[in-house]
Amino acid sequence: MDNLKIALQYAMPKHGLSRLVGYFAAAEAGGFTRFAIKQFIKAYGIDMKEAKLENAEDYKTFNDFFTRELKDGLRPINPDAQEICYPVDGAISQQGDIVDDQIIQAKGFNYSLQTLLGGKESTAEPFQQGKFSTIYLAPKDYHRIHMPMAGTLREMIYVPGELFSVNPLTAQNVPNLFARNERVVAIFDTAIGPMAMVLVGATIVASIETVWAGTVTPPAGKDIVSWQYPAEGDDAIVLEKGAEMGRFKLGSTVVCVFPKDTIDFTPDAGPETVTRLGQPYAQIVK
Repeated sequence: MDNLKIALQYAMPKHGLSRLVGYFAAAEAGGFTRFAIKQFIKAYGIDMKEAKLENAEDYKTFNDFFTRELKDGLRPINPDAQEICYPVDGAISQQGDIVDDQIIQAKGFNYSLQTLLGGKESTAEPFQQGKFSTIYLAPKDYHRIHMPMAGTLREMIYVPGELFSVNPLTAQNVPNLFARNERVVAIFDTAIGPMAMVLVGATIVASIETVWAGTVTPPAGKDIVSWQYPAEGDDAIVLEKGAEMGRFKLGSTVVCVFPKDTIDFTPDAGPETVTRLGQPYAQIVK
């Protein structure tokens, strides 16, 4: 059955299906929207008591529900400037050292850091021999992405690609998954040097958004595109620790990448660890 699920992913028109679902997710469809939200809550056991708006009737579109806000103060951000916090609710897929440009995807599968970040050696070089953390967001999770530490945005890169599912089964069976799926790379200047946050698309992901650019995809492009941002001045984009930086409409994965000899992950943070936004999972050592 697992082999069949993987084979179907290769065969299905993933972009077309994802955009079709995205169309319906964005529609104000009244009773149909409320029905879909209620069924989703039931199917995935979502705790709506955490949401600022608890009732399905409070949401005009499925996207509004999926990117719902949490109640104020529910995910306090650790204030210690030496601590790096989880950027999302989810679960760690893999994390550890980047060795010879390789990042662990799953047992038996590695992929290229340079390819993940868009293909330029100059972009990847500051992170070589550094550390990475890959966090998977399940359908039930809160789908806004926040800053694990304060940073100033310097570059955003859109990388076109496939839209395979990013669930654990696919990660264990599709080579180069995170470096072949469509993604948005955000690179920040931080207290430890550059930090990259990679928002990876997936099957049924209706869009990837950032707080500074809005919807980055769709539409999906065929070429890698990058945008540069100033380090200072009125146009600089500075985001504090814990600030929202983006969101997924219908789930996916975030890969965080840090430079060499700058952080250490805490002993209790590793594969399959459940993550909660704002809780610390690494310390600055630089």
